[in-house]
Amino acid sequence: MKESETIDHIVDWIKDYQSKNKIKGLVIGVSGGIDSALTSTLCALTGLNTLCLNMPIRQKKEQFDRAAKHISWLKNKFENVNSINIDLTAFFEKFESTVDTSFDKSELGLANSRSRMRMLTLYYYAGISNSIVVGTGNKVEDFGIGFYTKYGDGGVDISPIADLMKSEVYELSKYLEISKSILNAAPTDGLWDDDRSDEDQIGVSYEDLENIMSRLENGEDPQEFDVKIKSFYEVYIGHHKSNKHKMAEIPVCKIPSKLKL
Repeated sequence: MKESETIDHIVDWIKDYQSKNKIKGLVIGVSGGIDSALTSTLCALTGLNTLCLNMPIRQKKEQFDRAAKHISWLKNKFENVNSINIDLTAFFEKFESTVDTSFDKSELGLANSRSRMRMLTLYYYAGISNSIVVGTGNKVEDFGIGFYTKYGDGGVDISPIADLMKSEVYELSKYLEISKSILNAAPTDGLWDDDRSDEDQIGVSYEDLENIMSRLENGEDPQEFDVKIKSFYEVYIGHHKSNKHKMAEIPVCKIPSKLKL
């Protein structure tokens, strides 16, 4: 089956990276969502030491429970998987009480800070074990609309599923028999105290975004889209442009040779 071949390709890619770079293991954050569930399972399939971190910050119980159950499922299936639960709520609340939050009306700054605290934690454990941090972003998020936190969940060493559309993430997850509770859960970044989903934040569904990306990759002209598709495109391109700084290389000021010291 094609799913099996795709899984083998990704697993071999991770193992090849590990071999070439003499890495001892993999560290990954598991959120209870579909992307981290698939990525952590692919990591487990490599046979390499895989450390799964469940890092709640005022997390909804159902999100924490989904992550915990998935990690338990992995540990029962794979001897190379270990885990640590680290409640970062106190860390976050200390930060929240220290900085001036009066200007953060949308609380986006605080939401992104949660993601960056998790990145810091992942790299702590990766650093002390000669391991790498494995990213969980898919193609729509990483290269379409930039729906991730810069130096948060975007701060990783490798990205095994970043060339998979969201629909492909679901297909592989079903094939690997990942929990239905994860498959059926509304995608969310888990960075807010309320129940807002990814779709609430983005404005359209992943299916609509994927449709737009596929059309653009096939060379279709946005000017020829019908009214409904064009409305999705406007949302897509708006996010893409505003988040381009996340997806591009960091600008470097090049010094002309005549000005070199």
